[in-house]
This record gives sequence, C-alpha cells and structure tokens, in this order.
Amino acid sequence: MKKVFSRPESMKKNIFHYCAGCGHSIVHRLIAEVIDELGIRGITIGVPPAGCAVLAYNYFDIDMIEAQHGRGPATATGIKRVLPDRIVFSYQGDGDLAAIGIAESFHAANRGENITVVFINNAVYGMTGGQMAPTSLLSQKTTTSPVGRNNILDGYPVQVSEIFSLLPGTSYIERCTVNSPAAILKTKKAIRKAFQYQIDDLGFSLVEILSPCPTNWKMTSIESCHWIDEVMSKSFPLGVLKDLPAAEQKKKKGEQAP
Repeated sequence: MKKVFSRPESMKKNIFHYCAGCGHSIVHRLIAEVIDELGIRGITIGVPPAGCAVLAYNYFDIDMIEAQHGRGPATATGIKRVLPDRIVFSYQGDGDLAAIGIAESFHAANRGENITVVFINNAVYGMTGGQMAPTSLLSQKTTTSPVGRNNILDGYPVQVSEIFSLLPGTSYIERCTVNSPAAILKTKKAIRKAFQYQIDDLGFSLVEILSPCPTNWKMTSIESCHWIDEVMSKSFPLGVLKDLPAAEQKKKKGEQAP
C-alpha cells in the first residue's frame, strides 16, 4: 500500500503542548511541509517567539534561535545579515509582534530585510491569561476588557498587514486563516510563496494567519472556526495585501498596479 501521509522530516516526534483547537500546531506542520518541499531544511533557521509558541524549537527539526519577547525580526535580521545564504523566518504572535515588538517588526519591514515573518493573530494574549491584545476586536471581551474593547479607552485593533503593505521595503503580504481544510491549503500556498520570495531575494515577506484560540475565546473548537469567518475576518479581511513582483509585472504590461 502506498503511503500518502506522514510526518514531515522537518518536524520532531514530540507531542504538541497546545490547547485543543489551537491553530499553532496546524501552522507548524504547514511550515515544516513547505521547508521539506522546497528542499531548504539544511539551510533554514527559525526564530521562535515568547508566548504560546515559545517551545517551537521542540517541534521543528531545523536550527532554531530563541529571541527575546518581540525581538524576533531583530534576531532574524542579524542572522540573515551574517549568513545571507540561509533562509530565516520569525514566528510571532500578535502581542509579540504588534505590542512589545512593533518597533523591531516595523523597521525590519521598512528596511526591506530579506526575511520571512509568520504572524499568528488570535486577537488575544494566549499564554498569559487571555488579556486584550493590540489585535483584539472592538467589543471583544478579554480578562482586561471584561465588558468588551472600547475604542475610546483602548483604541482600535491594529491592522498589521495593512500597515506593513504600505512600507516600500515589503514585497509580499497576505492574510490567511486555518479554520477549514480549504483555508489551510491556501495558507500553505501563502507560506510557500513567502519563503520563495526570500529565496529569490525579493525582500521582506509576511503571512498573517487568523488562528483560533478556543481556550481564551471561551468557545468550542467549532465555534472558534465559525467566529473567524463570521466576526474576526470582518475586521481583518483575508487576501493578498501586497505582491510586489505581480505589481511590477502589471507595470511592464502597461497596466495600472493595485
């Protein structure tokens, strides 16, 4: 019998510590599959974050270097500049990237560092108790916004991908999700494309992934998947926000780039 499904070589045989229904485990596998398919396992270096995915080095069978909270893009920048022939990615959550690490993330993107960022957006601080994150939605209840996020008191959800897409240094920005089989396949294609852009030396690439967090959302796994489609994606619309090579191709053909 032909074997059609197996563990990616870029993943260790360890059991995930993530909560049931969490999207991290799915994204981990997608990244590992892409690394294997591109044949870059021996030259890939990952930078795990603080937060729920802090133990990512226990799951990826590649070189990993832990970064201080929010400093993933700064660490990835240093690695890539010293070892430009390596494929370097930073794996970050919304609090890690959009709060304590916003400066490092923003300026790495603006400089056009040739690195890839996988950005997990679950609209809450997952590991530390479900507090309000920069990406928490208006009216979303968290442990620090028990009556719901209020724009007057708390501001608005930070739309990282939209902001980064405006920076001249970024080459590819896409927002996806992992709440259905079809969505998972699209997300894998986006991750593969982001890595390919780095291989082609096209500059900074980022894939934002809307990820379910049933534990802190106080929902079942199924309810969390529905909530992403029915609520979360309204504040964070899915799709490609920037694709520089595609825009350049349109300009060459005399068409107006988006």
